[in-house]
Amino acid sequence: MIDQLIAAIKKTNAPIVVGLDPQLGFVPDFILKKAYAEKGETLEAAADAIFEFNKGIVDATYDLIPAVKPQVAMYEQFGIPGLIAFKKTVDYCHEKGLVVIGDVKRGDIGSTSGAYARAHLGKIEVGDKSYAPFDEDFATVNPYLGSDGVRPFMDVCKENNKGIFVLVKTSNPSSGEFQDRIIDGKPLYEIVGAKVDEWGSELMGRSGYSEVGAVVGATYPEMGAKLRKIMPHAFILVPGYGAQGGRGKDLTAFFNEDGLGAIVNSSRGIIAAWKKDEYAKFGPEGYADASRAAVIDMQKDIAEAIG
Repeated sequence: MIDQLIAAIKKTNAPIVVGLDPQLGFVPDFILKKAYAEKGETLEAAADAIFEFNKGIVDATYDLIPAVKPQVAMYEQFGIPGLIAFKKTVDYCHEKGLVVIGDVKRGDIGSTSGAYARAHLGKIEVGDKSYAPFDEDFATVNPYLGSDGVRPFMDVCKENNKGIFVLVKTSNPSSGEFQDRIIDGKPLYEIVGAKVDEWGSELMGRSGYSEVGAVVGATYPEMGAKLRKIMPHAFILVPGYGAQGGRGKDLTAFFNEDGLGAIVNSSRGIIAAWKKDEYAKFGPEGYADASRAAVIDMQKDIAEAIG
């Protein structure tokens, strides 16, 4: 799957992933009112509105980008209807030819991790039939239960041509409370990065990059530079661009000399662009066009930074 992601990045010339992390506050009133008129002020209506909102953004941007990253919690908060909207979003993005990174941050002991992996990346047998429940292409994985939590995902990836992004140095301000702790003379994030490199050596793609990638926040470019050297074959998923303060100039260290090696996520900066002053001219009815303009601006910013 990593080779397919790289091919899509080369085709679009955009190492960008749009984070489909919807909140009702991002959804224009005309979409909400239609959903409420049909199903009342219910979880089902909210989930329908979220899906329609996502469709508009995907329709406006799919030709510009290689991938999307729906964050499952933004759907889970609406219960079962929200999970249905999540699955519909994954399927619709696949119909548009996009790679889907499921931002699920799963990780548990062996059998439970295996169940998570099958749910999001693999297949489950029901009688004589086989089903791919959510069917993302990649999933984010929390490594802090150790190899027991990661290897079941690797096994499912190997069987199904899928990939993972392991949390190494996250973009949030308090990440350092644990991730920066010095263990045997090294910060913990470097130890996790070295483990990602070890795991990745077992699942190499034809491109020279591994199916085991890493999550490293744009908000920590100096740490990103260190981790790029520790994990030369890992693709880095870079959150923290835009709304969290990251900019193109912060990203150069995340890429390898081949111009590859990283894909940068923006969520609110794109899906809620219509609420920002610089895109206000599009208005609520043009929210999807505002998202397209934000993607184009992001593409230019990153291209100028990495050449």
